[in-house]
Formats: sequence, structure tokens, C-alpha cells
Amino acid sequence: MSFVTTHVLDGSRGVPASGVGVRMTDAEHVLVAEGVTDGDGRVPSFGPDALPSGTYHVTFDTGAYFAAAGIATFYPSVTITVAIDSSAAHYHVPLLLSPFAYSTYRGS
Repeated sequence: MSFVTTHVLDGSRGVPASGVGVRMTDAEHVLVAEGVTDGDGRVPSFGPDALPSGTYHVTFDTGAYFAAAGIATFYPSVTITVAIDSSAAHYHVPLLLSPFAYSTYRGS
């Protein structure tokens, strides 16, 4: 399993957000992982099985997702910056989004 996983839900439509591009970069903005959410709003294989401790950025291409649905959005992308501890078992970074708001938390 990937050390970091993600799940995107479209709260405005009440469905998983499929087709959202997701990228993870390290503190120097070097690409670590990338993928596209599936029909369940998840990226099936997102990144390596382990990461060194440090700061990482998970960026979601919300603008393209809403544009494909014909919906205007205030947030063309959402970046969640996380502090990773390599001794942890797993990190889950969920995103609940709508065209004009989003929220996140450390999932399990």
C-alpha cells in the first residue's frame, strides 16, 4: 500500500470526485507521486511504500475537475501541506470539496 493515500469527495454533488489530478511533491517541490482519482474518488496507487520524514505538498487539480462538469470554482487547485513522520504506519489525506469551499483532516 502507498504510504500516503487520498480520497476526494464532491460535497456539492454528493458523489466521489472522479478524474481529479493529484500530485505530491517534497519540500523542494520535487515530484514524489501523481495520479488521477478513480470512480470512487481514490488514487489506487499513490506514491511509494515509504517516505523520509519531512514536509510534503499534496495538490489537487480542482479547476479541471469542475470545468469538466461545467461548474465555476473559486479554487483552481487545492494544496494541502503535511508533515510526514517516516516512523508512522500510514497517512491518509482526504479532501471534501465544493466550488467555493473545501476541508480536510488527517484520515486513517
